[in-house]
Order: sequence, then structure tokens, then C-alpha cells
Amino acid sequence: MIDLVLQSLDDAKAEQTVAIDITGKSSLTDHMVVTSGRSNRHVSAVADQLVKVLREHGFGKPRIEGLPHADWVLVDAGDVIVHIFRPEVREFYNIEKMWAADFAADGR
Repeated sequence: MIDLVLQSLDDAKAEQTVAIDITGKSSLTDHMVVTSGRSNRHVSAVADQLVKVLREHGFGKPRIEGLPHADWVLVDAGDVIVHIFRPEVREFYNIEKMWAADFAADGR
């Protein structure tokens, strides 16, 4: 699923995509992906395309949060959670740094 997600994000022209493997480190998911869209409209389009691709490949309908405002859209596909941000919002929350710091602190 992670390869399909990354390909979909690339096809949708998402920017600065970072995939974090958290297998065995979190009960939430196996992979966390953080990416950016250039605008609210682009964030929304990236999320819509990702959901469509996941459904077409038999992964069901993922849970989606944040789509109405499209500043930060979360797509929860179970094994992969994708955060799609506008650049300013991504910089403010900087969640990939938080996850990377978590893993550095425990020596992994």
C-alpha cells in the first residue's frame, strides 16, 4: 500500500513528500506520510485522488478529516496515514520532525 500511496502523491504533484516507517513503533499504523499541496485546492485534489486510487485498488474507503478547509487533510488508510498540508501549516506543526525526534530518542 505504501508504494501505491507514494505513487499517487507523485502523480498528483504533491510536494516534499516524506515517508516515515513506524512499523512496530506505533499501534496507529505502519507508515506515516507527510506531504504538501501548493494551495487549499491542491491539498483537496491530492486527497481526492489518493482516496480514488486506494478504492480502485481494493483498499476500501479511508477515513478523511479536514477536507472542508483543506489546510491539513488527514487520510487514514489503516496501514498508512497520510497528512497533506498547505506549506505554511506544515511548517507550523512540523510533525515529521516530531516523529523523527521520537525515534532518535529511543535509539532507533
